[in-house]
Amino acid sequence: MAKEKIDTEDNSSTRRSRAAGATSAVRARIAQVVWLICVLAALTLALGALLIALKANRANDLVQFVLDAANAVDLGVFDKNEGIKQFTGSNAETKNALFNWGLGAIAWLVVGRILDRIIRP
Repeated sequence: MAKEKIDTEDNSSTRRSRAAGATSAVRARIAQVVWLICVLAALTLALGALLIALKANRANDLVQFVLDAANAVDLGVFDKNEGIKQFTGSNAETKNALFNWGLGAIAWLVVGRILDRIIRP
């Protein structure tokens, strides 16, 4: 009888440790996905700013796709035209894109890392 009780306790603790391990694995995977999404958003903004700085051909479909994607992930706060800082004068568009989208990329990385640390076990 005592042997059965010990076996039951061992099975219970084994089940709990397996469940905790599975939960940790799921949380780690979710944290990785969130971090990846934030990194991709930051890379999109950085690449968009680089394309504007290099005066890439906007008639090119790939260039236009990247610029449209960067406009989508800037969340309006880091908009290249009406963002946090607006430059005037020569090369204003390039300065606006580099400054605002650069800040946006940094913000995505910071938020992604914070969320990663919160979600990860």
